[in-house]
Amino acid sequence: MKVAIVGASGAVGQEFLRVLEERNFPLDELVLFGSKRSAGKKITFKGQQLTVKELQHNDDFKDIDIALTSAGGGTSKEFAETITKHGAVMIDNSSAFRMDDDVPLVVPEVNATDCKNAPRNIIANPNCTTIQMVVALKPIEELSHIKRVHVSTYQASSGAGASGMQELEEQTKAIVNGEDTKVEAFQYQLAMNLIPQVDVFTDNDYTKEEMKMFNETRKIMHSDIAVSAMCVRVPILRAHSESVWVETEAPITPVQAKEAFSKADGVILMDDPANKEYPMPLFLAGKDEVFVGRVRQDLANPNGLTFWCVSDQIKKGAALNAVQIAEYMIKEGLIK
Repeated sequence: MKVAIVGASGAVGQEFLRVLEERNFPLDELVLFGSKRSAGKKITFKGQQLTVKELQHNDDFKDIDIALTSAGGGTSKEFAETITKHGAVMIDNSSAFRMDDDVPLVVPEVNATDCKNAPRNIIANPNCTTIQMVVALKPIEELSHIKRVHVSTYQASSGAGASGMQELEEQTKAIVNGEDTKVEAFQYQLAMNLIPQVDVFTDNDYTKEEMKMFNETRKIMHSDIAVSAMCVRVPILRAHSESVWVETEAPITPVQAKEAFSKADGVILMDDPANKEYPMPLFLAGKDEVFVGRVRQDLANPNGLTFWCVSDQIKKGAALNAVQIAEYMIKEGLIK
């Protein structure tokens, strides 16, 4: 089993390395690719030093079985044919192919079997906010069909990669020291602030991030579910949080919902208001699961539930989900 990571020196690329090692992924050889700027960089994996190769249009992927790519949509589009032409399966973390009809969009806890129909040898990894939401929605959908969802996200600086996290740290230090802050990664200073814009605005005044949650959720869940999202950037390093309001066809009690969450794959129920127990990003960064709490009846809707969920954006929201896709495909004999 020969695996490649494309974008190895980025935040998600580094997380790929950690996840592969943590899960003892069954690989015999790991090859790292990056931009011209990253080429030649030394990266340690399982005690072995690997050198990052420059991603080029050549036959470097001839013997690769799985390519985990996280180098941006433009790079994914440009190199998809180069990566897959010899039979490698490309599991892509960008938005390049997510809504293509012939590319499955997969969250293993929700729609793993979609991997079985990938005519282009490309599997798309969904948007981070969508991933954690659909993992939490799946157990509710199994109780009663979800008609609509309203969601407000609280997205960490990690959504903008390593540069976003670094900028938040530097801004925070500057404020403490009474110095001027520098703004590059986000539209405004993020430290001591909230920014109600993640990605660019579309014609309907929703951002691309918000429209991703609408479109991707329907594709992943094979559903007519309607999602209305408000995505907000918050001064947190890692782990996104979401407030979710769900309307189902039949009423579901909080007790039923909590029982479903407690049994669901990839979900940990953390819900004990009397003891102030609920998910928080400070304590859940680096964890694999989607953590759910504050499960309540929606006071404005007799068929409504509301809950809070937290998940690590770089881990489950990117690298881990992609590795889980690869694990499923190996288990099912889709990659040999």
